[in-house]
Amino acid sequence: MPRVLPLSEDLRNKISAGEVVERPASVVKELVENSIDAGATHIDVVVERGGHQLIQITDNGSGITKDDISICFQRYTTSKIQTVDDLFSINTLGFRGEALASIASVAKVSIVTSTNDSGEAWTVQITDGQISEVIPEAGQKGSQIRIDSLFYNTPARRKFLKSPKVELRHIFEAVQRFALSYPEVRFSLIADEKHILQLAPTSLEQRIVDVFDPTYTKKLLPIHIEKGDFKFTGFAGNLDLVRSRPGNQFLYLNRRFIKDRLLNSAVYSSYQSLIKRGEYPFFVINMELPKDQVDVNVHPMKTEVRFRDEWRVYHVLKSGLEEVLSDILDTIPSFRPQEQINPQSQQISFSRPTQPPSPSGFHSQRPVGEQSSGFESNSQWLSENPRVHSEENQQHQGLERAKSYASSLANRPESTGIIPTENIWQVHNKYIISQIDSGLVIIDQHVAHERVLFEEAMAAIDTKPLASQSLLFPENLIFSPDDFSILLDVVPYLEKIGFRLKEGGENSVIVEAVPSAIGWGREKQVIIDILDHYISHQKEYSTFQENLAASYSCHAAIKAGDPLTIEEMQELVNRLFATKHPYYCPHGRPIIVQMSLDELDERFER
Repeated sequence: MPRVLPLSEDLRNKISAGEVVERPASVVKELVENSIDAGATHIDVVVERGGHQLIQITDNGSGITKDDISICFQRYTTSKIQTVDDLFSINTLGFRGEALASIASVAKVSIVTSTNDSGEAWTVQITDGQISEVIPEAGQKGSQIRIDSLFYNTPARRKFLKSPKVELRHIFEAVQRFALSYPEVRFSLIADEKHILQLAPTSLEQRIVDVFDPTYTKKLLPIHIEKGDFKFTGFAGNLDLVRSRPGNQFLYLNRRFIKDRLLNSAVYSSYQSLIKRGEYPFFVINMELPKDQVDVNVHPMKTEVRFRDEWRVYHVLKSGLEEVLSDILDTIPSFRPQEQINPQSQQISFSRPTQPPSPSGFHSQRPVGEQSSGFESNSQWLSENPRVHSEENQQHQGLERAKSYASSLANRPESTGIIPTENIWQVHNKYIISQIDSGLVIIDQHVAHERVLFEEAMAAIDTKPLASQSLLFPENLIFSPDDFSILLDVVPYLEKIGFRLKEGGENSVIVEAVPSAIGWGREKQVIIDILDHYISHQKEYSTFQENLAASYSCHAAIKAGDPLTIEEMQELVNRLFATKHPYYCPHGRPIIVQMSLDELDERFER
């Protein structure tokens, strides 16, 4: 067995850096924390190639004295705590004294800093952990720290970095979290000379609007919960801000962003009667708790914390949020069991519908000419996005069950492939029922249309684009920077399925035409739904074309509750059986259920 030997200082530093500096966003997080702790009211973040090449943070904080510059790049040196007791009364974001030393061990670092407004500053450079001589430099009060060539001396770590586009997305998320916690601070994020964020000091409500979307202003519910020495403030979104993927949930402890499953579940439980499983509400919540009630010294990343009484925190947050959401709850009719068992309420109407077609009906519009959008595409991130849908296995099992069901249905003697459409009805604006020789078939109109649109979209992506309908008034849609970066990647494929888009102003697109299957007025919601579905289901499809087609078909299809005319039902059934796989939708859900006469007779005890 080899002898036990002490590790070299360089190796110790690189091992420690692995806990603190995971990726460029980790560097941004640590440096912005230092800026905020220094009292900065103006913080600029500049990156090149997603932080691979350059990360630069400039602030107007208190700066560092000449004598402290060299010391602060040594491991376990800090001005924020002095004794063990200080660990349990931390008032700053940073306190471990590891960040600067860790960063300097895996990158080329330089800093210019000043503690006054005289124009005189000091600068130092650190390469391979070696600190240069401190020399005078011109500069304003505050600090500018520059990180070049991250992981240049640890090639194995550098290989694990994702593409610049993916790393930039993580950097954006890091800055976004600070921006929502410190709305009084001016933030800017510039990537490859392009302004991604420019946020002026403001209120939290306006900061949310500035970061996400101007339409949020009327969709936020203020939170102010106080019980004893616990205080919760912030905003929760109404049902218009519910999304089908996580990502817009921001939980803070004393203005520090944290990740806590139990407290997130407290929020989700408050919404449980309002949203479906797999949906996620929007919230920005800051908890103000006494310092001795929490321990933030759990993990080097400082996003995991330990509560002295986590269940008390859970119940205070949950009960308080339920009161905040009570206005929404009051608008939803309560369930009355006696109404459900009333014989009159159980009657099924088979009358032929006379309503006009729904906005998402089947009448094709006149095709419009194709136009290129001028968007640039970079789809590399598609194969690198780490998010995995939590129901992947369930979806796979559903697909297998549907295939098995389709096989058994197709093998029945009476299954001829085409359902007769002369006897056809719609039930509860949800299901289509048709008579066949051996009984009845019931078709789920939403998943049937979903299958039709999926195969049409796949064909359009491979060959000829789908027909579009021009909007009478082109609409300018504004997205969050994160959603907009995703949208740019998929624009060429959206155009294949019938959208016609061109770039608008900052983080916006102008929609000039939409697929014929989409009704006017639904453009933005359908595009957002497509993006959400697209990201959440990354791992379920063999190609991103399939994923996009499934995302489009799911959200462009007619919905349960849409009334259909006889002609529309007949057209849907005929188009369904013209597809390659008419028995199950792209997610594996069955489309057709068959009930035989024997089953009906048995129900009626014949």
